[in-house]
Formats: sequence, structure tokens, C-alpha cells
Amino acid sequence: MSITFDPLLSLSLIALLALAAVAFAGLGLYRRQRGMVLRTIALALLVGALINPVILNEEREPLSTIVAIAADRSQSQDVGDRKAQTDAAIDQLKTALGRFSGIETRVIDAGRDTGSDTPSTMLFSNLASELEDVPPSRIGAVISITDGQVHDIPRDNKLSGIDAPVHGMITGKPDEFDRRIEIVKAPRFGLVDQEQELTLRVVDDGVAQSAPAEVTIRVNGEVTNRMDATPGENRVARFRLPRAGNNILEIAVAEIPGEVTPINNRVVQNIDGIRENLRVLLVSGEPHAGERAWRNLLKSDASVDLIHFTILRPPEKQDGTPINELSLIAFPTRELFVDKIKDFDLIIFDRYQHRGVLPILYYDNIAQYVKEGGALLLVSGPEHAGAESIAYTPLSTVLPAMPTGGMNEKPFFPRLSDLGNRHPVTRGLMGANSEPPHWGRWFRSVTVNPPEGNILMDGPDKSPLLVLNRNGEGRVAMLLSDQGWLWARGFEGGGPHVDLYRRIAHWLMKEPALEEEALTANSRGRDIEINRQTLGKNVPSATVRAPDGKTSEVTLTETEPGRFTGTFKTAATGLYEVRNGDFTTLVHVGAVDAPEFRQMVSTTEKLAPMARDSRGIVRRLDQGNGTVELPQILTVRGQVRVSDPDRMVIRMTDETELKGVTSLPLFAGFMGLGLLALAIGSTWWREGR
Repeated sequence: MSITFDPLLSLSLIALLALAAVAFAGLGLYRRQRGMVLRTIALALLVGALINPVILNEEREPLSTIVAIAADRSQSQDVGDRKAQTDAAIDQLKTALGRFSGIETRVIDAGRDTGSDTPSTMLFSNLASELEDVPPSRIGAVISITDGQVHDIPRDNKLSGIDAPVHGMITGKPDEFDRRIEIVKAPRFGLVDQEQELTLRVVDDGVAQSAPAEVTIRVNGEVTNRMDATPGENRVARFRLPRAGNNILEIAVAEIPGEVTPINNRVVQNIDGIRENLRVLLVSGEPHAGERAWRNLLKSDASVDLIHFTILRPPEKQDGTPINELSLIAFPTRELFVDKIKDFDLIIFDRYQHRGVLPILYYDNIAQYVKEGGALLLVSGPEHAGAESIAYTPLSTVLPAMPTGGMNEKPFFPRLSDLGNRHPVTRGLMGANSEPPHWGRWFRSVTVNPPEGNILMDGPDKSPLLVLNRNGEGRVAMLLSDQGWLWARGFEGGGPHVDLYRRIAHWLMKEPALEEEALTANSRGRDIEINRQTLGKNVPSATVRAPDGKTSEVTLTETEPGRFTGTFKTAATGLYEVRNGDFTTLVHVGAVDAPEFRQMVSTTEKLAPMARDSRGIVRRLDQGNGTVELPQILTVRGQVRVSDPDRMVIRMTDETELKGVTSLPLFAGFMGLGLLALAIGSTWWREGR
């Protein structure tokens, strides 16, 4: 109940009237006039009536005290039985707090940072937004249920907009231990087939003394190195990048029996492989119109170091020209085909025939070079069908097709075969989808016996025109026509000679993007894009293994001939393994050094300073007996000045909600009129005496 005023006149006018009344009463009292006391009372009542005092009676209802339960739903909470402990603790808290009248619980699922590439436990960041409709005075406590690995604890240990005890209920077990591995320093790129270095460190959390741990290094899924590392000490590891482009370096450390989780026993690093300039040897058997097509293409590629020789004059030609005038430099056959043959990434014979320039033994060296991983391309003309064809040398052991001795000499459109439409070397060549193809004609090709390998292009009467084959560790390609220069010259509109020639050369040099059978996976934000290249017509579903070991099936759909794709939406950050048939690849979603996986052992230490400053407590839910036990709850009113180490303190609010107001003006109605009449009448009565 309270008294307020609702003036009938303006306060300034009432003040003037009150001042006049005081002056009149004071003068009368000073002169001791008869009846002045009653007149003064009457004037006071009149001024009071003008002020109009009102008695207010408010009807209020007490507001509830809000207790926020912040449940950690981050990925580290999926380890062991932490999630079950969290759910059990929430149920027990709801029951315990429900016994107190005036307490309202709010469960806030926090911590799971699914929208970030660097996930971490953000337990308190969204508390303010979740409680923005609650005044700070109504918040009685914040009870966080977490493993203690929280990454958004304020530096001053104070939650914005919250002035209440903060308690930490820690999941996990008190004797946990875990092994993890860290990349201290690693290159972002490196030269292909050159030795690279990185620095790593094995860390054993919760283990007093540890023996050396075995570390395995894999590059693109292949084991390249094994070594021992002492926990806590930096160790240098060496490896080689096998290919240009993206390479996934995986480092795994042996598990400790009983450790919290093996998730952080593996880390990955994406490293871009950069090739040194590719060395290509181009040998032209004779000058011809198409010779410069290959030379110009290879010279235009800044990543290619080209060595080009042209046999201008065959040895059997006798015209009396002195030997020292036959060429500017001697053809260093021994240096090229014996001493330094392995330095070349690709050897091209362009309309070359055996005329005694190369000893017969050198062809055997070239064949051996191919079988051991080299690359050979034959661009064939009429000489390949003759008796001096290099197909009749020891090189025949690696060639996919043998000539029949004949030539097809009639106009034809080069066409992609069924395999050619699916093979990445020829798939999608501009102009190939129309009939006839939207490019110029060629006029001759070499006829061969049924070849080995893959026929990607057909000549006249569906005869083989472009054949690719693998032999041993190396690769061989045969282009059974020398008419490609017509496309380069723009004859009948030309054709995609640059794309065709470049793709053939890069396939021979093992460019990963041109592999006919391959499985790749790339992260696109939170999604994994799976690509399966195959010459087959169908592929099975891909199997994706998540960081927690769970597997999922992804259906692959053919998006273009020979290419099947699928998308997998991830729920967690980490290293994923994708399998399809005999192929396996790895892909990492999110940052490789995400805070969520650096430390996985539950702890009470990180929340202790915040709990201490807010008069809260931190304790484990599992005290070692395998059950969830909550501390007792203590409710207090007013400011919390001390903490109880055995009880969770909840500050009860004194806030109320106004439900209604009853007002009673003192001078309103008959009561007010009677008082004024009595006061004025008493003055008249006194005057009459």
C-alpha cells in the first residue's frame, strides 16, 4: 500500500494558494484572532483536497527464479558414455529443481559448433541470446554439464548479463588418459618426388610416463614411412609427394589401450604437389608439315623443358657432303637413350623409322624405360607401315598395336569410340557430340592388328586411331595418323588439336585428373563431393567412414559419360574415408587443427576460476563408482557472498509481477465533502460564540 497524489489544479497554482493560506493563517495567529486555529485547519484541508491524495493498493505475484542448464553437445561429448551422463544429469536436475516452488528450469543445448570449419566447444556464447528475455535479477544460477573442455570462457570469468553462480558438472571419468598427435610445422606445397620434411609431436594427456610411440605416415593412403616418437618431443618426418596437385598427408600414432578416443590419433595435412619442369624428348624422323604442331604445343607450355631433334638427312643418303656440315650439333644418341634416358618424363617419336640412326640396343633401352615407369608416344605416318618401322625393333615389346603394312588413304572424320566418350583424355572434346563431328577431316591412317589397351578414337571404317595402354609401370600411346596438323592449320574449320595433344601428353605423364579409373573426394564447406571416374557403365555405392567410425552409403549418379558423383552431408569435422570397390581416398572436413580435437580428456580445471569468482562449484558427475551423482541444492536470497563446496547455491529472485492496482482518493466522495463541510462549519460555529 502506498499514497500518491493526483492534483486537481496545476501544482504552481496550488502552491500559490497554499502560500496565501499560510500567510493568512500566520497573520491571524500572530494577532491572536478568535477562531484562527479552526480556520487554519480548514485551509489545510482545502489545500489537501486540491492536491487530491490517493491511496494505492498493488496486487503483485512473485516471479519464478530461472535456472539455466547449459548442456554441452559438442563432438567431444560423443566419446564414451559422456552423452548418457549428460542426459541423466539433466533428468536428475529437472526432478531436483522441480521440488522447489518458484524455480523454473531452462535446458539450453549448446556447444555443438556445426557451422564452422574449426569446431570448438562454444558453451557460453549463446547463453545471452537464449536468456535475453530474462532480467539478470531473475537468473538464479547457470549449471553447465560438460566435459570441461570449453573454448569460449570469458577472460574476466564473467558471463555478460548474468550475475549468478556458475556451476560446472563434469562428465567423463577422473582417471581418463588420451594420446594425440600434433603437426608442429608442415609445408603447404612441395616438389613432386623430392624429399619433404615436417615436424610432429606426440602428446600423452593424463599419462605420467610414456614409452616411444610408433608413428605411421601415409601419402594419399599409401604408407611411406614408419618411425618412433617420444611423447612430448618434436620429431622430424620425411616423405615424398607422388603427384602434382592436392596430396593428403596422413600421420597416425599407435593407440594406447583404454585411451579416451582414437579420433585424435590421426591428423592430416593437405599439401599441393608442384612438378619441376617436365622434360620431354621429341624426335622427328623427317621434316614434315605436322612437325611444328607438336613442337609449338610443347614449347608453349611453361612447365615443359623440350629437347627436339629432327633427322634432316638419313645416313644412307650419300651425296658427298662433309660430315662436319651435316648438322649444327651431333645427335647425342648415347647420352639421350642410355646415360640420361631416365631423366625424361616423356619420349615422343614423330614419324620416326629405323634407319640406323639409333643402334638396335637403344630400342631395348627405351622399352625397359617404359616398363620401369617411363612414357612413350608414337605419332605414326606411312613410314610406320613400311619395312623400316620401329614396330619391328625390340620396341615392339611395349607397343599396344602392330602394323599390318597397309594404309587407309581416304577422307574420314576422326570419331570418339564408346570408350573415348568415357575416358577423360578424350571426353568432352569440343565438336565431338555432333554427327559428323564438328571438326575437319583427316586423309590417312595406319592400319594395325587388333590392339591391346583402350581405343579412344576411330579412323575410317572404325579402325583404331588413338590407342592408350599401360605396360609395366609405364604408359604408351599411339596416334595412328600424322594428319593432326590439319586441325592446327584450320583446315575445314580445324579441330581441338591443342586439347587432344595436351591431354595425351599429360595422361602419359600420369596426371591424376586424367586417370581412367580413379576415386576422388573433396570437401565443399560441410559437404563431401565424391567423384568416381571409370570406363565401366555402373559403379556400386560409395561407403563413407566418419571420424567416429560410423559408416554411411552414398549413391553415385552418372553426371556425364564415365563420371559418377554423389554428395555426403557431414555432421562432424574430421578425417573421412571414402571407399568404392577397390579404391579408397581420404578427405578432411574443416580445419585440420580444430580446437575440439586437441584435448579430449575431461577436466575440472578450466571452469574452476569462473565458478570460484561467481560463488559456484565444479565437480564430476561420476565420482568413480560409475553412477551420476549431483550435489545438494541450496537456495538463498539476496547477494551470494560465499560458496558451499558441497552444494549448488541458487540465488532466489525477489522480482514480482504487477497483477492489479486499487486506488482510493481521500477527498473524493461523501467522506471528503464531509470533512470540508465540518472544517468550514466549525469556523462559523466559533465565530458565533
